[in-house]
Order: sequence, then structure tokens, then C-alpha cells
Amino acid sequence: MLKKINSEILRLSIPNIISNISVPLLSTVDTILMGGLSNSHLAAVGLGSMIFNIIYWNFGFLRMGTTGITAQYYGAGSNKNIWLSFLRAAILALLLAVLLILIQSYLYAGCSWALNISGAVDPLVVQYYDIRIWAAPASLLLMVVMGWLFGMQNAIYPLILTVIINVINIFLSYYLVLYKGMDVRGVALGTVIAQYVGLAFGLALIARKYKDLIRFNLWKELKQWEAFVRFMKVNVDLFLRTVGLTFAFGFFYSQSSKLSDTVLAVNVVLMQYVNWMSYGIDGFAFACESLVGKYKGAGNSEALKIVIRQSFLWGGVVSLIYAGIYYFFGPELFLIFSTDEQLFSFAQDLLIYMAIFPIVSFASYIWDGVFVGLTATTSMRNAMILALISFVAVFYILPVDASGAHIWMAMCSFMIFRAIYQSFYYKRFGVDLK
Repeated sequence: MLKKINSEILRLSIPNIISNISVPLLSTVDTILMGGLSNSHLAAVGLGSMIFNIIYWNFGFLRMGTTGITAQYYGAGSNKNIWLSFLRAAILALLLAVLLILIQSYLYAGCSWALNISGAVDPLVVQYYDIRIWAAPASLLLMVVMGWLFGMQNAIYPLILTVIINVINIFLSYYLVLYKGMDVRGVALGTVIAQYVGLAFGLALIARKYKDLIRFNLWKELKQWEAFVRFMKVNVDLFLRTVGLTFAFGFFYSQSSKLSDTVLAVNVVLMQYVNWMSYGIDGFAFACESLVGKYKGAGNSEALKIVIRQSFLWGGVVSLIYAGIYYFFGPELFLIFSTDEQLFSFAQDLLIYMAIFPIVSFASYIWDGVFVGLTATTSMRNAMILALISFVAVFYILPVDASGAHIWMAMCSFMIFRAIYQSFYYKRFGVDLK
């Protein structure tokens, strides 16, 4: 059984890792295209993208919740509920997308204030935002499609969709900016079109492969209040958990900014190390979500425990690889992201935290996968709240360091606290935690 489960973990994780790594290519192309126009265009697309990254990150529960619930129904062999999980998530995604479009002006005003968007950049960001907001229905539905496919133990289709979306987006952005002169509007429109094309491909793939699951006479079941309440509870808990995570990283950037522009700039670059690490470890966390949910639904506690143990093993191995790369090649990697000599010199004392961070954080990533697969979202939410409180307390206890080292110490403690609290919940309740 051990060999079979390791094979399943790798079968699901490797496509996820490849898919994750392909994502930065798009922002790289956008940066090159806008950098050739002006610094204002470059800043506008960066800020505009950040707005939507924040919005969609907080709606990530549409993917996670759908994965956990679908995987459990998949393991239980309940075809009707498998399809109902897709329909409920799709309806919620559409309702949220409509809400985003209805409040788009207020949403932009709040984001503009929070990100301090002003001057010559503001009208360019508005142009980008006013076009890209119309991708909301496709973007949120794609989260559902991806999450449902993961729950169905299918990591290949999400990889295919990610590649299709990114290739189309890159091609359209290049064409609309360089040949149609649409500058930031071209980048935004390229993203909108790519999202809808990707959604169409995703629905077509589902209709082709899972046609035996698709039913059109489930209106009565969709109206069942008890099932809908459970579905909503899972997603509300995941939303609150993600808001907590967003707050932690927002606090990180805010405190960096308070120290100095140099500290902020260095930490923006160093956070790329964290992002690249996430691409690898998240691949195993996503695989863990799918397999934990499947074996939970099937009632196979032996396989479930093996999945959890092996996911931690694989995650730990990957974290050590990242730690080794960052320890031995940290300075060289920094120069890929920024060649500014002042920033490079300032970053020297902080690079050690890049080697430490993967080791202290991988457990929290894997635990997230376990909790999502078990749909233990209440415990996941509570662990995040406790970790946040501990993180802020540690930050204010530590003496302020002009280099910002205390900020990275606090972030490392945040990841450790997340893992500790999640471990506590699991040790106390086991696979029955809520």
C-alpha cells in the first residue's frame, strides 16, 4: 500500500508543481511589455495585478472547499453528490462574481486607498481595472473547475488548463500591446479573454470525461437546506482563514515599509523566494487534499494515515532541497530578481532566513492540505486565529532591527505556530476533527 500511495502522491503533485511554476511566466511577459513603454505603465499593471491577486486569493476557498468536499464524495462513490458539489460551488462563484461587478467602483476606491494609488499611475490602473473586472465570472468559476478536478483525483486537466490560459494570455497581451497599441488595456483584455477561453476548455473537458456524472434534474437536491448550510460553512471558514493569512502578509509588508523603503524593497524581492518555495510544497499539499478527502470518504483510515505521513515526508524532503538551494545560492538568486547593488548589500544579513523559512513552514502547508481534505475547516480557521495572535505578540516582543531581521523572525514563528496549533487539533481529534 505504501508504494501505491507514494505513486498517487507523485501522480497528483508533479502536475501541480509544473502548473504552479508556469504562472510567473505571465507576469514576467507583462513586466517586459509594460517596461518597454514607461515606468508608469509598469507600475500600473503591477498595482492592478496586485488588486486582483488580493481579491482572488481571498476567494481561494472556492477551490479548496470544492476539492475537499468533492474528494470525500469521490471516495464514497456518491456520483450524485459529486456533481452537486460542483453545481453548488459554481452557483456560489457566479453570485460572488456578480457582486464584485456590482460593487466594482467601491472596491477600486478601497483598494486605491489601501495601496496609495495616485498621480499619473492612477488613470492607467483604472483602465486596467475597468477591463479586467469583467473576468470575475470566469476567474471564480475556474477556481471551482480546478478544485473539482483536484477532488476527482485529476491533476492533468488543471495543468492543461493552466498552460492553455497562460499561453493565450501571453500571446494576446503581446499582440494587443505591440500591434494594436492598447498598452495597459491590452494586457487587461488579454487576461479577460484568456480566462473565458480557459473556462470554456475546462467545461468542455469536464463534459467529455465526466459526462456520466452530469445530471440536469437536481434542482430539488440543490434546494436542500442542510447540505447547502454545510457547504457554506466550509467555505466561510476557509474564507476567514484566508483573510487571516492575507492579514499576516499585509502586516509583513506594512512593517517593512515603516522601517524604510530599502527594507520594503529588499523584502519584496525576498518574498519571491517564499513564492518559489510555495510552488513546490503546494504541489504536495494539493495532492494531500485530494487523497485525504478520497480516503476519508471511502472510510479507509489506514490509507488515510499513510497519505498524511508520506505527504509530510515528501514535503520535508522538498523543503530541505529549497533550503539547500537558498543557503548555497541565495546571493546569486537575489541578483536574478534585482541587480541593485544597495539592495543586494542590504539583503546579505537576511538571506539566512530564506534557508530557514522552508524548513519551518513546510509542515503548515501540508497540514493545510490535510485539513482541507478532511473538510476540518473550523479547526483550520481557529488554528489560523491563534497563530495570528501569537505572530503579532512575537513581533512586538522582539527588539526592532534596522535590517528587518525581526520581521522575518516573526514570520518564521507564524509558520511554526500554524503547524503547532494544527498538530494539536489533529492529535486531539484525529481524522474526525471538524
